[in-house]
Amino acid sequence: MLTGMHVAFLGGDARQLEVIEKFSEMDASITLIGFDNLEPKYGGVKYAELKEDILKTIDVLILHAVVTNNTGKIDSIFSSKELLLTKNHLKSLPKHAKIYTGYSKPYFKNLCQENKIELIELFERDDVAIYNSIPTAEGAIMMAIENTDITIHGSNCIVLGLGRTGITLARTLKGVGAHVKIGVRKHEHFARASEMQLNPFYLNNLTNEVTDIDLLFNTIPTMIVTAQVIAHIPHRAVIIDLASKPGGTDFRFAEKRGIKAMIAPGLPGIVAPKTAGQIIAKSLIQLISEDSSEWGND
Repeated sequence: MLTGMHVAFLGGDARQLEVIEKFSEMDASITLIGFDNLEPKYGGVKYAELKEDILKTIDVLILHAVVTNNTGKIDSIFSSKELLLTKNHLKSLPKHAKIYTGYSKPYFKNLCQENKIELIELFERDDVAIYNSIPTAEGAIMMAIENTDITIHGSNCIVLGLGRTGITLARTLKGVGAHVKIGVRKHEHFARASEMQLNPFYLNNLTNEVTDIDLLFNTIPTMIVTAQVIAHIPHRAVIIDLASKPGGTDFRFAEKRGIKAMIAPGLPGIVAPKTAGQIIAKSLIQLISEDSSEWGND
């Protein structure tokens, strides 16, 4: 239980609603910031604006799943007001307070370090990332179905990267009957893909591997699907980039060639917000419960 703990939620999307429900069930004291347009309103929680005096009493600050803005702006689909988390806000937090988010860009990480506030990025944890890879893979396949005129079964697919998302996506594609090839850099990933019977190749040979594909899924957050690669991709092919923005695809050149290419980060929150929220809530409650002995007012 989280009885006696003051938890503030700042911004978010549909995933955050599931997290709020779970924290309410655990008897936490909850303040919602950036939820002024939420209907219906939750009972038993406090609604507030982003002010320093509100933050002085909290133990945990939970942000939107993805903090990507380099100015401290926090997104919320439940508010029309700008939410800007500044250095003064962080200074007002109690010394024991911790901030949780999915992942953050360097600006906000540095801001937390300067103010000696611990920032925990959930999506850097293997357990959360692996669970999240399931709705990501389902969402990617959904996009493929919606944007092609062929079945996934029997199609020629390439997955770039054999990380946590790449493994789940490749296994799922194979499970529905696709012919799957995996582009990797590391020798150990080549060996693992071979063991999984996923037809691996090294990324320095990508240009030669794309000549007969129907679908290309990228999970690598660096420019990998370059103009040179796209020049060898059939016009019928569809590129689905799952890497964090700005992705790893030359979208300008793909459009110029008439090849459909789309970036799709954050799929769990789009295709399965309830499940994605449950994943986040479970991890948060576990982490906070483990640290419960540290909480207390300064």
